[in-house]
Amino acid sequence: MKQIILSFFMVFGAMTSTAADYNITAYGAVSDTSRLSTDAVQRAIDECSQAGGGRVLVPTGSYKIGTIVLKSNVNLHLEHGATLYGSTRLEDYRPMKSDYVSLRTQTETIQLIYADDVAGVVIDGHGTIDGRGRSFKKLSWNDEGITRPHLLRIIRGRDITVRDITLRNSGCWMQHYLACDRVRIDGIRVFNRNNYNNDALDLDGCHDVVVTGMLADSDDDAITLKSTSPRLCENITITGCVVSSHCNAIKLGTETNGGFRNINISGICVKPSEDQSSQFFGLPRGISAISLEIVDGGVLENVNVSGITAEGTESPIFVRLANRARGYYEGQKIDRVGRIDGVHISNVFVNNAGPSGCSITGLPGHPVENVTLSDITICHSGGQKQTPIPVDEKEKEYPEATMWGVLPARGFFVRHARGIRFDGIEIRTAAPDERPEYVVEDADVTPAGM
Repeated sequence: MKQIILSFFMVFGAMTSTAADYNITAYGAVSDTSRLSTDAVQRAIDECSQAGGGRVLVPTGSYKIGTIVLKSNVNLHLEHGATLYGSTRLEDYRPMKSDYVSLRTQTETIQLIYADDVAGVVIDGHGTIDGRGRSFKKLSWNDEGITRPHLLRIIRGRDITVRDITLRNSGCWMQHYLACDRVRIDGIRVFNRNNYNNDALDLDGCHDVVVTGMLADSDDDAITLKSTSPRLCENITITGCVVSSHCNAIKLGTETNGGFRNINISGICVKPSEDQSSQFFGLPRGISAISLEIVDGGVLENVNVSGITAEGTESPIFVRLANRARGYYEGQKIDRVGRIDGVHISNVFVNNAGPSGCSITGLPGHPVENVTLSDITICHSGGQKQTPIPVDEKEKEYPEATMWGVLPARGFFVRHARGIRFDGIEIRTAAPDERPEYVVEDADVTPAGM
């Protein structure tokens, strides 16, 4: 029996060790940022994939590339001290167009690292990928991915792992996972504060995702879930992360055609960036800690956000159901208002927030439903006079926690909502504030009388 077991491990070991390393320097890559190594890196990827998979090794050094396309069963591994630098010339980026239909695949887009319809892709190691995104100027309102490249974009990926690496300085979104299944992101570091639309992480219509231990500092939204097609973000766990953002630290939205289901976000520390030398969007200390939005006809249900500590942010909690009704392809009309039903927000502590207040708002005839908020402490500057209730519903406007300015409540403004429950909420203000803790309009709130 011992011999049989030994033979099995010998055979199994031989099977698992057949995957080879493909060192990019063997294909002509040079550690010299004045020379382009795109073709060499791509040849290594192609040969690795054609052989059935393996590891494309980026050794210690500095390598300049334009667009590279990852293939199935390829592990792009960056050694400690290895950096892939994005070219600063648009001519070095290959326009790519997926046949997956979503809001952001209507035209060709450019990105430093791209993959579409792949499986078994791994990006790991203790090296760095630096897009040098400050080199690409904002030319129009919707030029992200057009004249400003994404750093990493994976569409229709299956069994994707991104682990341990450092991602820096994208031209727009840092990492966009669109319609992917079974994604694991673990222990990565993200710094993205050098251009407009500098999100840290965008999960878009993805299923079965686990994100752990991410350290992120972004000018735009940090942990961002989107739905730019009818495909929901579903079955997603995000935990143990430290994030900074000038905008929204945790955001479900703004694009919400499909929506969000079975989302669990916990153990997140939100803090202001230690580097305030530049700001493209938002506010120096952030707009919100938690923003949960449905505005394009989708659904948001079974969402749990817990264990959040935040320093700063102007309006810490924002739950919004509206009817912007933007479609995911040109000319599409959204003829329905979406739905928010089943949200739990608990164990939240926010210090040094702005005085704007928090809000939970739907529309007349379309209430936000079944939201429970418990064990929440918010400390803010206060010092506000009584403030009138906003008259304009702003049904079609871009959803943002500060969209009404200073709210009529120093705690929570609740309008067009049903089944809202508050338990263990404490609002502390540094200066006396004339506003009540709660302002409720067309809403069913427990405890009664709020």
